Amino acid sequence: MIFRQLFDSVSCTYSYLLAGEHGGEALIIDPVLDKVERYLQLLRELDVRLVKAIDTHTHADHLTGLGALRDRTHCITVMGERSAADVVSMRVSEGDRIDISGVRLDVLYTPGHTDDSYSFTMADRVFTGDTLLIRGTGRTDFQNGDARAEYESIFGKLLKLPDSTLVYPAHDYKGDTVSAIGEERAHNPRLQVKSVEEYIALMDSLHLPNPKMMDVAVPANRHIGLHQEEIARRGWSFAPQEAFDIVGTPSTALVDLREAHEREIQGVIPGSLHMPYGELEENIRAGGLLHELAVATGKQILFYCAYGERSAMAVEAAQAAGLAAARHIEGGLDAWKKAGGPIAH
Repeated sequence: MIFRQLFDSVSCTYSYLLAGEHGGEALIIDPVLDKVERYLQLLRELDVRLVKAIDTHTHADHLTGLGALRDRTHCITVMGERSAADVVSMRVSEGDRIDISGVRLDVLYTPGHTDDSYSFTMADRVFTGDTLLIRGTGRTDFQNGDARAEYESIFGKLLKLPDSTLVYPAHDYKGDTVSAIGEERAHNPRLQVKSVEEYIALMDSLHLPNPKMMDVAVPANRHIGLHQEEIARRGWSFAPQEAFDIVGTPSTALVDLREAHEREIQGVIPGSLHMPYGELEENIRAGGLLHELAVATGKQILFYCAYGERSAMAVEAAQAAGLAAARHIEGGLDAWKKAGGPIAH
C-alpha cells in the first residue's frame, strides 16, 4: 500500500493520500485547498488516479480541497451523512465502508468536536479527524460541538480499538505525526478523567479563541457542490418530475452510477442498469458498453447517482465522448425520492 502524510503549515492540517499500488486508484483524506497543486503533482509522481476525496468533518480553520480536486480529477467527494455540505457525491454513515482498489476504510460516527465528525479505520490505523488528537482532543465549543458526545466517541468507540492501532489526526500543533490508541489512553492528559462529567468540565474550562478563518471557512466548506445548474443550462438534465415520463420507455436506458453498497442501502429506480461511476470511462469510449448501446439502439442514456454530482460529471464526459443524447436526473436519487418517484429494493 502507498501511504503519504502531507502537512499544511498554515492551518497545521494533516492530509493523507492512500493507494493500493502504483498505477492504481487513490483516495485522499482532509485535503486543503491551498495544497491541491501539490496533491496533483504527487498523484502524477506516484502514478495513481484519485477516485475519492474525503473530509472527516466540516473544517473551520481552512478551506477544503474537495471541490477543487473533484473539478480537476472528476473524483467522488465523500462526507458523513450528518454533514451540512450542500452536495457531496457520497454520504456515509457508521458501518459503511469506503472502497478503492487495494484499500478499504470502515466508517465510525464520532461526533463531539462537531456534529458531523467521522473517523475512518483500517486494519492497523484510524484517521480520527479532530475528535482524537495526539495528546489532545478536539474542542467542542462551536459547530454543534458537544463534550458529552465527544467523550462517548472517544471512550465508547475509538479507545475500544486495539492498543496498537495507529492514530492519524487531522491536526497537530506541536510537530507530532502519529500516535497509537494505547499510547493516547496512557498519556493523553484529557483522557485521564474519571467520568464524563469531569471531561465536560475540562472542555468547558478551555476558553479558546475561535479559529482565525472560521467565519470564512465554515460557510465556504458547506458550499462545495458541483453546480448542476450549468448542466441544466446546456439542456443535459431532467428534473425528477420530467424524468418520470421517460424512465421505463423503450427509448431510454437508465444507468445507476452508484456503488453496490449504496444501492443496497438506498434502493434503486426500477429498471436501471448498474454501471458504477468508476467504470464510466471504459463504458463511454468507442467499443464500451454504453457507447455501443447508444450507437446500436439509438437509446438516450439517462444517468443518475445519489445526489446528482457523479451523474453531472458523467454527462459531461459522455457528451465529450460523442454521446449527444446523454442526460442525467438533476439532484439524483435524493431528489427523485423527494418528488415521489418509485423505489425498488
